[in-house]
Amino acid sequence: MLSFLRILEYLSFATTIGSGISIYLFRDLIQLPIVLVVSIALFIFLYLLNRQLQINYTQKIKDSNVLKKATLYGNVLQLENSPENIQITQEVEKALRYTQELIDDYKKTRQKARNIYYILQLGTIVFSGVTPILVLVDKLETGQPWLKWLPVICPAIASIVASVVTSFPFQENWISANRVVELLEAEQEKFILGANVSYRIYDVEDTTERCKKARNSIANFITKVNTIHLKQVEGQESTQQEEKKEEKNNLSTEQAKSLLKNT
Repeated sequence: MLSFLRILEYLSFATTIGSGISIYLFRDLIQLPIVLVVSIALFIFLYLLNRQLQINYTQKIKDSNVLKKATLYGNVLQLENSPENIQITQEVEKALRYTQELIDDYKKTRQKARNIYYILQLGTIVFSGVTPILVLVDKLETGQPWLKWLPVICPAIASIVASVVTSFPFQENWISANRVVELLEAEQEKFILGANVSYRIYDVEDTTERCKKARNSIANFITKVNTIHLKQVEGQESTQQEEKKEEKNNLSTEQAKSLLKNT
């Protein structure tokens, strides 16, 4: 279903491009603007529909994976279909879903920060590299007045983009979000496999003690996940406070220099 709709989306996009070129080549045909408008509307509709279906499909896969992991953890308890097993399985599912939501949020943050950082860096390289070529073109005296402004505009844009890259910590946010994702995924695997001592329940023989150990392991897992998340949040707040302190120090030094000049 998704692949079929994706093919229709590509066909509507190709029809839009073809209609636009045909309107430019054959301006006398009245039907071409109608075809162009219909193809654009169809492309937008299919794009939004495919995007929503893809989000729903991805979410279903994530929910099924969480349910499989929770069921696997419940099978380790070896309590069959007892009420304790069902309750603990539900608690494990909630804990894993909470962790997966944090992982997804940090993945989105990582992707956005990485894409913005790469785009800004590429823009800085392009505008800085094009400037010498534009200077040479301006010296050829082509007679185009707007070409004289390009050697001035491109370096200005490059400096603005470079200042944006240095002012906002896109690279730091990308690296820190990637580190948190790796830590949360590793902690999730430790919890499911019982690789840590605080998560190990399969070596407890008594059923009651095993249930108690399972609840303690769930509490330890949630505590560990929250600790990783809070360290990231506190780290961002500390960096923002340090940046504010640096700005205040810079302002104070500039004011002191201005007072010395006036005196």
